[in-house]
Amino acid sequence: MKLFRRAAVGAATLAIGGLLATATPSAAAPSPTLAAPDIPLANVKAHLSQFQSIASANGGNRAHGRPGYKASLDYVKAKLDAAGFTTRIQQFSSSGTGYNLIADWPGGDANQVLMAGAHLDSVSAGPGINDNGSGSAGVLETALAVSRAQLQPTKHLRFAWWGAEELGMVGSRYYVNNLPATDRSKVSGYLNFDMIGSPNPGYFVYDDDPTIEKTFKDYYAGLNVPTEIETEGDGRSDHAPFKSAGIPVGGLFTGAERAKSSAQAQKWGGTAGQAFDRCYHSSCDTTSNLNDTALDRNSDAIAHAIWTLGAGTTVPPGDAYENTADVAIPDNGAAVTSTVNVTGRTGNAPATLKVDVDVRHTWRGDVVLDLLAPDGTAYRLKNSSSNDSADNIIATYTVDASSETANGAWKLRAQDIASQDTGYINSWKLTF
Repeated sequence: MKLFRRAAVGAATLAIGGLLATATPSAAAPSPTLAAPDIPLANVKAHLSQFQSIASANGGNRAHGRPGYKASLDYVKAKLDAAGFTTRIQQFSSSGTGYNLIADWPGGDANQVLMAGAHLDSVSAGPGINDNGSGSAGVLETALAVSRAQLQPTKHLRFAWWGAEELGMVGSRYYVNNLPATDRSKVSGYLNFDMIGSPNPGYFVYDDDPTIEKTFKDYYAGLNVPTEIETEGDGRSDHAPFKSAGIPVGGLFTGAERAKSSAQAQKWGGTAGQAFDRCYHSSCDTTSNLNDTALDRNSDAIAHAIWTLGAGTTVPPGDAYENTADVAIPDNGAAVTSTVNVTGRTGNAPATLKVDVDVRHTWRGDVVLDLLAPDGTAYRLKNSSSNDSADNIIATYTVDASSETANGAWKLRAQDIASQDTGYINSWKLTF
């Protein structure tokens, strides 16, 4: 996972603003499917041992632009090629030559693409076995399980291993920036796995797309393992470019440099007051820097999500009401609103009212968004976050508005609560 510093963002990341003019529908609810297989922990750890050996033979790391990274990519590609995937290497430049690896499983609906990915690079200080050999190995072994099962899901499956994440999600941004708009619209969801075996682990679930979030929460509920919403990594990993492009995202995380609280230690075990990963971005991030239980559970959760979400079907859209007029959002100023007038309906709004939001902003973490019902009741869509460094808010939110009368003036309220960044409401839409 990328270490975040606000002042360095402009130099470290690639621009992604203006990719989409309309929001992409949220990932569809899954239909019943066969249960996912158990992912063998021994297989995941075998991949990590290979990453460790590669780092040891190449200066102690697998960083972007270093021989250890390319050797890691070649290892993953060989496994996927032998398993029947169609692979391609995407090359890019960022202080040297970088590489993404994309692997497609044959079959499935090409208009519904489910992606899962992890960054393959380490920092230069160490071999990066938890960050992010763990996510890379978990995704790899899940892909190989797809091959072993000869899975034929409804959706088309695509797996990805990103380069130069530690420089600011450079590889994944390059992929999203160079994906044609028609192809972006076909991606039903992107699942990100960055650090899933932290030695003092927490069980954190991204709270982005509600269907993806529920898929992971349901899995952990079945294990009687409590989860928390992931906040430490907001905007710091490869889901950020997809999210900024309006693609539904989700994922798992076991914690980085933050300390585990007493309440979290009571809930999950481990050591309170100690970082989730004491070797974060350090030379000690080796194969000794893992928690086997967390690595095993999260690898199984990846497979569960692929099997479950891959069987999803598209839900036909309902009636939509949209406002495309631009509304400037004052920098660190008063809240502004944009109004959608709903007429001709009977009864109340649905329990699954969809709110598609397209806000262009240079620092999305500064922005708070609310949906205001005709009677003035406010529904929080997005909180501010000092860690959320991505630009733009292009997302779909689901609101239980069943207690509200459908007809009337609905408003999107936006407020910028910090200085130095600007933006505007580009458009927004309600779908009943």
